[in-house]
Amino acid sequence: MRWSRKGVWLRVFKALVEDSDNEYAMIDSTIVRAHQHAARAKGSSRNECIGRSRGGLSTKIHALCDAPGNPPAFHLTPGQACDLDGADVLLDGIQAGNLIADKGYDAIERVIDRLKAAQIRPVIPPKSNRKAPRDHDKALSKARHLIENLFEKLKRYRAMATRYDWYFPALSSSQLQSSGLIDNTA
Repeated sequence: MRWSRKGVWLRVFKALVEDSDNEYAMIDSTIVRAHQHAARAKGSSRNECIGRSRGGLSTKIHALCDAPGNPPAFHLTPGQACDLDGADVLLDGIQAGNLIADKGYDAIERVIDRLKAAQIRPVIPPKSNRKAPRDHDKALSKARHLIENLFEKLKRYRAMATRYDWYFPALSSSQLQSSGLIDNTA
């Protein structure tokens, strides 16, 4: 906990991801349930990123992943937030040739136009209700399993899967520690 408050884990995390593969990046999000004791009193001034949804208290983890599956960035929001809320934060300063995402990120103004302005090719399947479907690289889109594997590995840790800790930096440190432990050779 002391290392979290001093920013040690954040510096370690940044050092580990400096040498990321920028051929393509992936973005996605997942929900983790928050334990009932993770929430503070109503009206608390701390940003705990715990929200209410039909399933109860939850937090949404938005992650950006490089080509080998390492997470150079992540962002936490309350569980009821949409995928695009995390994309608004994570897409700032992204350096990659392609961005792979699922249909939830098929938003012209918030994602597609921003990527094209940064000269990043979006590899996002179009929504089924789109009047003029866009083409996307289906072969490259199959690499999206790497970010799903990242979330699966993060959720192996009990503290992540159940979100027992109410303190935001402590949860971030749990993510940083477990992200550093991910073995992409398996």
